[in-house]
Amino acid sequence: MPLTKETRSLLDMAYRVGAPRFHELAVAQARHSAQKLHFAFRPEAPAVASTAEVPIPRPDTSALLARLYRPFGSHMDDRLPLVIFAHGGGWCIGDVASYDVACRELANGSGCAVLSVEYRLAPEHPFPAAPEDMRLAFDWSVDNADLLGIDPARIALAGDSAGGNLAIVTALALRAAEVKPAFLLLIYPSTEIRSARPSRERYAEGFFLDRESLQWFFERYLPGVDTEDWRASPMRAASLAGLPPMQVICAECDPLVDDCLAFVERVRSEGGEVALRVFEGVVHGFYTLGKLIPEAREAMALSAAALRSHLAECAQS
Repeated sequence: MPLTKETRSLLDMAYRVGAPRFHELAVAQARHSAQKLHFAFRPEAPAVASTAEVPIPRPDTSALLARLYRPFGSHMDDRLPLVIFAHGGGWCIGDVASYDVACRELANGSGCAVLSVEYRLAPEHPFPAAPEDMRLAFDWSVDNADLLGIDPARIALAGDSAGGNLAIVTALALRAAEVKPAFLLLIYPSTEIRSARPSRERYAEGFFLDRESLQWFFERYLPGVDTEDWRASPMRAASLAGLPPMQVICAECDPLVDDCLAFVERVRSEGGEVALRVFEGVVHGFYTLGKLIPEAREAMALSAAALRSHLAECAQS
């Protein structure tokens, strides 16, 4: 299917004459550029019942920062389901502030509290700092459920792109834990670093997440590290059995789309429950750009409905 007119306008802007390509920027410039994109094309921020900055202590006495959203209409004494959300950005860019609107929308639409995690970024903190932070956020939330006002039996892991990767990796690591995530919301997740599937070449140039940009992220996140490590490439895990039910959202014109579809197929073949939706005519990164791209609003509504449905079912079981 051809690109939607809104997506085409986004790409025309991104590839305007004389603009530096993403992989040509320094890390600080790339982070600033990503922030500008999110702030320009995200919807207006909806009101929520409350937000709170949450410092999560690490063993080394530093703190993992996170922001907790409670949905509009909820009360302080409500014991809510929780969504632990990891932002995208190739493990190198992105932040809680850029995803503020998305997390507000997700909280209000799902009726869940949302904990947006400011995990450590590469290249200052390369692999495995990010998955360690995501696991810490889950374990701390379980241990401090009363403080957060959440039900530890109804915790979902969610994220887009690199954040989706972190959600999968964390869920795999928790399969033998006493408390496990109840659901996964995965938006065009990175499921493996090395891939020769056709979409990697088909959408390698001119579709926002270029070949060089992917390499730029991988080199900074995994300097000298084995790309076959399942904590970086969850498709390399010996087994994908035992993962919670999941909703996977993909973009048709995305170099990662075939990797995502292969992941879905394998999870299903190993007994997992997966709902899949591929949005046609859009590119990687569309999910947070609801001011410009209508499909982003539809994807957000689908995400919220899936969370509401599955976490409510947990309460009834």
